[in-house]
Amino acid sequence: MQIDRRSVLAGAAALVAAPASGRAQSPDYSAAAAYSAGRRGASLLVMQGGRVLFEDYPRSSAGATHELASGTKSFCGILAAAMVQDGLLSLDEPCADTLGEWRDDPVRRGATIRTLLSLSSGVGGGSIGRPGTYAASVAQPFAGAPGVFRYGPAPFQVFGEIVRRKLSAAGRPDDVLTFMEERLLGPAGVSHGPWRRQAGQPNMPSGAQFDARNWARFGAFVQGGCRVDGQAIVDPAALADCFRPTPANPGYGLTWWLLRPGLVPPSPRSPIDSSVSALAGLPTVNMAAGAGDQRLYLIPDRDLVIVRQADGILARLAGGGTDWSDAAFLRLVLS
Repeated sequence: MQIDRRSVLAGAAALVAAPASGRAQSPDYSAAAAYSAGRRGASLLVMQGGRVLFEDYPRSSAGATHELASGTKSFCGILAAAMVQDGLLSLDEPCADTLGEWRDDPVRRGATIRTLLSLSSGVGGGSIGRPGTYAASVAQPFAGAPGVFRYGPAPFQVFGEIVRRKLSAAGRPDDVLTFMEERLLGPAGVSHGPWRRQAGQPNMPSGAQFDARNWARFGAFVQGGCRVDGQAIVDPAALADCFRPTPANPGYGLTWWLLRPGLVPPSPRSPIDSSVSALAGLPTVNMAAGAGDQRLYLIPDRDLVIVRQADGILARLAGGGTDWSDAAFLRLVLS
């Protein structure tokens, strides 16, 4: 994998260095690192208050990018909050206000951006890992009535098309990734690796590649209220909605997982914990999650951001993979 040396240097310069090797290492972080590495972990980073406390790269190196898989999805909620602040959309507007081809369908006409991003609009999930283009996702039939949690890539590609059309209508270039870079990632000091495209536009459900430091930096930016020079650059209420339980799934907000009892997992085979016993005693945890157990954990009560990346995404999608447990891993970190 080719590493962008400039991105690595920029990431290193913007982060406070991890403790020197001569200092005693926390046994709890060592145990968490061993747990991750034993389950095909490639990178592990623990950050608190913007300071890196621990890094480990058993199958990788600092600066090497990895696919986030469905961890990509959570960028959409933050992008929506930025567009709310810009007056380009509201969360409760009908999708059909932008997607004119939906206006004559009574089910599609009822879908809002809020229900789209909470995966309860009726838009079909689609084949996980194989999203259609924006146009194909907009054109596909709804999977059923609204109000049911349906996990998959299609809603995020539909959202990408809504963003594209709104940018075009505002007289702006309609490249969704360029807009996100200029509006969010650049101001946050976040860079990324390759981002897969389809029909010229970025794959919004699963296309991103990030190194651990930049994914953590994005997480700290979000957990800190998306502030630059002390000023919020997204709408605060829309940002808060990303982390508020939704009627169709108490463990999912707007494109972010909320690790709490009652969570409806993405599939029966998903390793995302949802039982009361598994999650007992854990603080509030918000999460971006992808196949192969890619994880970005935000723990606001402790101002902690934790990145865990792994290889073996295809094995996990095929139903193989490892016995990963978010709760077990987090207990090792937090103890």
